[in-house]
Amino acid sequence: MGRKWNNIKEKKASKDANTSNVYNKFAREIYVVAKQGEPDPESNQALRVVLERAKTYNVPRTIIERAIEKAKGGSEENYDELRYEGFGSNGSMVIVDALTNNVNRTASEVRAAFGKNGGNMGVNGSVAYMFDATAVIGLEGKTADEVLEVLMEADVDVRDILEEDEAVIVYAEPDQFHTVQEAFKNTGVTEFTVAELTMLPQNELKLPADAQEQFEKMIDALEELEDVQQVYHNVDFGE
Repeated sequence: MGRKWNNIKEKKASKDANTSNVYNKFAREIYVVAKQGEPDPESNQALRVVLERAKTYNVPRTIIERAIEKAKGGSEENYDELRYEGFGSNGSMVIVDALTNNVNRTASEVRAAFGKNGGNMGVNGSVAYMFDATAVIGLEGKTADEVLEVLMEADVDVRDILEEDEAVIVYAEPDQFHTVQEAFKNTGVTEFTVAELTMLPQNELKLPADAQEQFEKMIDALEELEDVQQVYHNVDFGE
């Protein structure tokens, strides 16, 4: 994989905290998935995934409970799940996932964020085929060999296991998200540094300094949009 997931996650988590957007985004996502299925994570796997992600971003329990109670209360507030695909300079690619109650507004804002920062939106399918849906689970306190041993004993197949910074990152098929977590929870692990269902690029791209600066501004503009939940791209921001 070669993906420095920890560095990217820390950068995003820090930026989201500074804009005070992350809690609102999680509240909306929790409400939507709780309303679509049972408002109980034990019987709603999609909700369990969101709650595990929220835990790694330190989302307050009060915000989580409020969103679930809102879903239980039969709120008539509805959101559409949308995916936009687009391009930056030098062959850079971007996927934007959104939850919105106003499709026209969101499409206009996403298009503007691309256009004002040297990018442009593409048609559905123009970018997504170059990314793989992936479960990413990270934990500390174990070596890659120890992680492999745990997974082998639990008879869990994964794509890759990498030591990245001070953590071990497991890359697996999306439907193995809970299986991988349970294998570690059964050994006493209670905290995960990363718990994501994401879209990872099949190949990463290094941009020249000026192009990278503009690309980062575009990503920032997209992530700051209220309706945007996730932004994925194929640019390597590493040194």
